Amino acid sequence: MLTLYIGTRNLSSWSLRPWLLLATWAPQVELAYECVELPLDTDDFFQRIKTLSPSARVPALHEDEFVVWDSLAICEYLNERYFGGRAWPKAWDARACARSISAEMHSSFAALRAAMPMNLQRKREPLSEISDAVKADVHRIRTIWREALGRFGGPFLCGEFSIADCFYAPVCTRFHHYGVELSGTEQQYVQMILKLPQIREWYRAAGATPAFDE
Repeated sequence: MLTLYIGTRNLSSWSLRPWLLLATWAPQVELAYECVELPLDTDDFFQRIKTLSPSARVPALHEDEFVVWDSLAICEYLNERYFGGRAWPKAWDARACARSISAEMHSSFAALRAAMPMNLQRKREPLSEISDAVKADVHRIRTIWREALGRFGGPFLCGEFSIADCFYAPVCTRFHHYGVELSGTEQQYVQMILKLPQIREWYRAAGATPAFDE
């Protein structure tokens, strides 16, 4: 039995990524799993997470006694073990691009994360001030989206739905709730992601009104 331990849905962008992959692909391969939410920044969280994750962070995936932690590692494990590699694009160039931009999201954009933390219950409103570092992060993400969508033709970043879209889904929520101005193709991508049934389900489980239903 698979169990995915996640943080508070409203706030945990790292948890959303592997959950979105599971919610999308598990029904297609009839894979059963359980999702357990651990409220962040509580005494109970810090006590439990130490026993559930070697890094003492969420998300963590348990399969019997085997544990995989780190969002990208979890996605890779699920893809290799259960999804037959189909969570990455089929074409070699699209697959390489999807891996590259997923790794970049995994390791970069610290300024954006700090200034625009994921908060699904936040009223949609632009920040009054944005630092140059945040502007650079936003510009880089917009460039990634435009280039990937232009090269592979959409509707997802590298053509077909992949782990890359799971990794940028939390950014879509950030850009929406913080009122980041986007061009046509970028805005279309954000709207598509936020209208996915799985994302709407996540919003509701977080006690938030799904984006675009506001």
